[in-house]
Amino acid sequence: DTAMKDLMNKIHVMRAISPASVADNTAQVSQIIDRQGFESLTFAIATGSLADADATFTVLVEHGDAANLSDAAAVDDADLLGTEALASFAFGDDDETRKIGYIGNKRYTRLTITPSANASAALVAAVAILGHPQIVPTPNPPV
Repeated sequence: DTAMKDLMNKIHVMRAISPASVADNTAQVSQIIDRQGFESLTFAIATGSLADADATFTVLVEHGDAANLSDAAAVDDADLLGTEALASFAFGDDDETRKIGYIGNKRYTRLTITPSANASAALVAAVAILGHPQIVPTPNPPV
């Protein structure tokens, strides 16, 4: 049954962190993701080469009710699927992926990846996958 196998028309993928080469400890802050019209959200993180031999990359998910996230607060563990620790990564995690889900009730969220002890090129990117839409199919290409 094609309908059972159709994930594409039931998700909306948005840019969170554009692919970037980070050669210092500058936090990579995602776009603010608006969940209106969707009941679920998962952030997917992709790494490329992580050159520094002792770098770590810590993940933080924040949420709020203001469109500009002026009221941003760290998401309680109870409102996450998976943990920020499991979504974080280190220098040995080249060419891997991580994921973390949000099940809280705030409309706006963002993801931050903060490098530590990073002095060489680290390639990172992230997308937000919105699911359980109120209207299907979702637009393709996503807008």
